[in-house]
Amino acid sequence: MPTEDDDRPRKKISHEIGQDLSLLSVEELTERVALLNAEIARLEEAATKKRASRDAADSFFKK
Repeated sequence: MPTEDDDRPRKKISHEIGQDLSLLSVEELTERVALLNAEIARLEEAATKKRASRDAADSFFKK
């Protein structure tokens, strides 16, 4: 009975900045771009929240 690749658990996608990309398929590269775009959005959201928190504290203490 042949085993199908879809039955195996997928390895979690991870990316290391600067790693060799030559061995990755187009699908793998596309998945990594999506992963990194999601991470960029998460980082930007965290920065926005921290900025708002800092601005609120600055406003409170400068009065």
